Amino acid sequence: MKNKILLLLVVSVFILNGCAVVFQKGRRSDVEKIETLKEELESLKHARKVLERRLATELKNQDVRLEMAEKGLVITFVAEVLFDSGKVDIKKDSEAMLDKVARILKEEVPDNEIGIEGHTDNVPIKRSGWDSNWELSAQRALSVLYYLEKQGVSPRRLSARGYGPYKPVASNDTKKGRQLNRRVEVVVLPKAMTKIEPKDTEEVYSEEELK
Repeated sequence: MKNKILLLLVVSVFILNGCAVVFQKGRRSDVEKIETLKEELESLKHARKVLERRLATELKNQDVRLEMAEKGLVITFVAEVLFDSGKVDIKKDSEAMLDKVARILKEEVPDNEIGIEGHTDNVPIKRSGWDSNWELSAQRALSVLYYLEKQGVSPRRLSARGYGPYKPVASNDTKKGRQLNRRVEVVVLPKAMTKIEPKDTEEVYSEEELK
């Protein structure tokens, strides 16, 4: 399982940066990149363990979910835990939970960029000031972004996106499925995703470099 996750992270990093995923046996640069990704995977796994300890109650209540995915370490919040229906203001009683997450982002993964993603179900908005679920999801992601910044997470590390109903994780045909789809994801991105630059030309290596 560990090797599978590592491979997915390797592939994701190169795809997202527009690079061909070709590793050549003995090529020093490839070996170094793989070793770097191994170290980053261990760092993310450690952060997950810390989150599991500090969010034990929330995880037990299924208010929060943790997952190692292709894009990185994903912290998923059920929307109803953070927001009232159709609203974007973070509930007071959920601030303590976000405070724990902010602290871990600062202490355990201080150099990783953080992507915040808002998601909704496919039920059209009614009796709300928002034009669409897409707009609502984006504003909720921004609300979490601003809260994390307020708690000391560097704004240089933060970004927000709203996906509306277009990236469901369950069927919208059931009440439970719609609840799972209404969520905010805080994604700790592997550092390599922001460090590897695409190259227009193929690199040429000497015989010494290929040893």
